Amino acid sequence: MMRTLFLQAPSFDGFDGGAGSRYQARREIKSFWFPTWLAQPAALVEGSRLLDAPPHKIGIETVAPLARDFDLAVLHTSTPSFAQDVKVAERLKAENPNLKVGLVGAKVAVQANESLRDAPVIDFVARSEFDFTVKEVAEDRRWADIKGLSFRNAEGAIVHNPERPVLEDMDQLPFVSPVYKRDLDYKKYFIGYLKHPYISIYTGRGCKSRCTFCLWPQTVGGHRYRTRSVGHVIEEIRYCMSAFPDVKEFFFDDDTFTDDLPRAEAIAKELGKLGVTWSCNAKANVPRESLKVMRENGLRLLLVGYESGNQQILHNIKKGMRVEVARKFTRDCHELGIAIHGTFILGLPGETKETIQETIRFATEINPHTIQVSLAAPYPGTFLYDQAAREGWLDTANTEYVDAHGVQIAPLHYPNLSHQEIFTSVEEFYKKFYFRAPKIASIVGEMVRDRQMLVRRLREGVEFFHFLRERKLAA
Repeated sequence: MMRTLFLQAPSFDGFDGGAGSRYQARREIKSFWFPTWLAQPAALVEGSRLLDAPPHKIGIETVAPLARDFDLAVLHTSTPSFAQDVKVAERLKAENPNLKVGLVGAKVAVQANESLRDAPVIDFVARSEFDFTVKEVAEDRRWADIKGLSFRNAEGAIVHNPERPVLEDMDQLPFVSPVYKRDLDYKKYFIGYLKHPYISIYTGRGCKSRCTFCLWPQTVGGHRYRTRSVGHVIEEIRYCMSAFPDVKEFFFDDDTFTDDLPRAEAIAKELGKLGVTWSCNAKANVPRESLKVMRENGLRLLLVGYESGNQQILHNIKKGMRVEVARKFTRDCHELGIAIHGTFILGLPGETKETIQETIRFATEINPHTIQVSLAAPYPGTFLYDQAAREGWLDTANTEYVDAHGVQIAPLHYPNLSHQEIFTSVEEFYKKFYFRAPKIASIVGEMVRDRQMLVRRLREGVEFFHFLRERKLAA
């Protein structure tokens, strides 16, 4: 087995590169997801090490010398971080010229040829679902025999091996949490709407929805929800309860945990026996009966992608959701005591000044506990990217999707809606949602009841206003 380093490379300060299917960017408040997509192959490679530089504030001067201790480095990359990740790879090779360096992630899954062409320092990329592809590289197998691998041969030509079939038996994957325990300081991971400290894991891959903008299902995970068995999930939660006794919440980061409701309810009932608090990603169409079962068994919060309050935009992005269904779902959650972190996207196809205001009104009316407002980002490999390129909506000067500080920019524009108008609408959205008397009273009440929440919200408030100030400078 090759001595293998799995690396989330140093990047923009506060850059959340491990965001999986979500946007890789700096957030309005400091947020870091666990690097689960790197931890999974790390769990397969005996003796490996996982280093997640951004949340641990580890710079390149610390990372580079580590190359001398390894034979293989595997970096997770993304479209926004690709250029910086390549620079890190160059530094690693300067320290150890014999080091083999490979990239994984959605960017290289769909742009394997371009990535190898544009980055001569990179030896290979592992496409699509890359866990066992990387494992076989680490086992020092002949590269020509490894499915899912793209690489340069001895003559320098780029070779693309046949695709690797997607994994059907998800229980073949070892737990990621022992890698967290071994290599990460789990208290460095913050998500504004989750209790701290938290642990996130995947219980399955793939999403049956066809949202045109969503990155991971269209590039790596696919549109079939492939799941671990209930017992396998609960066994890992039991391990986490022992390994991380002060964790206050578990988050299931599956694209849509509620895609399989009978299974979701079965897991919930087992979690209820353990007495843990948990949250998950959900679509805004879960029936009240299922919500009730999950709530009674420890569910605290649902992360819900509403995206827009305009029905035509939801049709345009193939969301498969009706606004009135989302309204009823949200009422049910409020009545059952389930908190919601609602996510919205501005600048999707069909967006106008009027639809932006419609979405802001919708958000304030349904009133989730917290919100996240993102800018539409047509990543390569998605339907939205092809559509934007075809229609002339995409500004080719903005295809890294973040500015020099790692903050999201607006890469799309429309005949009657400019980049600038989309960009500035994010700040307006946040202000109209949070700077309302009822919402302010709710937040203050939460802080009064919980001293830890008081300290946390004050810190987040400072970060939020700093974020808005940076956006004004970027504008």
